[in-house]
Amino acid sequence: MAVLDADGKYLGKYRKMHIPDDPHFYEKFYFTPGDLGYKVFKTKYCKIGTLICWDQWFPEAARITAMKGADIIFYPTAIGWLPEEKEEYGEAQINAWETVQRGHAISNGCYIAAVNRVGYEPSPDGNSGIEFWGSSFVSDPSGKIISKAPTDREEIIITEIDLTQIDKTRTVWPFFRDRRIESYYDLSKLWLEDL
Repeated sequence: MAVLDADGKYLGKYRKMHIPDDPHFYEKFYFTPGDLGYKVFKTKYCKIGTLICWDQWFPEAARITAMKGADIIFYPTAIGWLPEEKEEYGEAQINAWETVQRGHAISNGCYIAAVNRVGYEPSPDGNSGIEFWGSSFVSDPSGKIISKAPTDREEIIITEIDLTQIDKTRTVWPFFRDRRIESYYDLSKLWLEDL
């Protein structure tokens, strides 16, 4: 992802850290995980963090990006339903997608801008394809959705935010202050033994 400032100046790039292996998204076969780490860019208006699609499911990525000073974390995404699963799992899937990102806003006391694709794309391998659910949204630091796009058509969201809400929220919910970093060493392990 290339990041440009308000005047068009190139600020830098971010490379997706988490690579999925899902139906129609077999990215592990043709992408290498990012090698630049988690990035925050100082723009004319605020500091923004950038994470991409599958990164949105990992709380560690959001936490590190927020710890580096991001006021807003942007998540450009291409996620949707497999048509044959939509009736049974569709509502739960879109709710999980929205909830996890609102959770990142809450646990990190920052804004989240989740940008998702909309429309249907048939699969080149003859499978059913994917119906992208759109629903791009902006969440404030308390997890409240302050702007949301529809599921069935493209829409540009322009939302005014109040950066003072970040400090106010972090004062009321001091999750950064109360972290017990000395107890988190197990997070660096791939898996823990079952006791």
